[in-house]
Amino acid sequence: MALQWNGAAVAARVQAAAEKANIQAGEALLAKARAKTPIQDGLLHGSGKASASGKSAAVSFNTPYAARQHEEVGWSHPSGGESKYLEKAKNEFAGEYAQIVANGMSGAI
Repeated sequence: MALQWNGAAVAARVQAAAEKANIQAGEALLAKARAKTPIQDGLLHGSGKASASGKSAAVSFNTPYAARQHEEVGWSHPSGGESKYLEKAKNEFAGEYAQIVANGMSGAI
């Protein structure tokens, strides 16, 4: 019985699955963070973006005031949302994120 090594093909499948799973998990985290963003005119909410590269994903908000809105815990948000909107979403979502990635990777090997 001959053994055929398909290491390169398996590695490519694993890499593709990791990227797809990270994109899915990043998009899910973005949705949770958007639900927590302070609302005034919707620009901050709409500026959110999820991206993935290899084994990592990133979620960001791109307005001139996004970081300050995130960090100013004393600010009032009468129309909804809260400070630390991305950090809180990340902390609440960690287990779910890992499960999305695990599910996405399970069929790759």
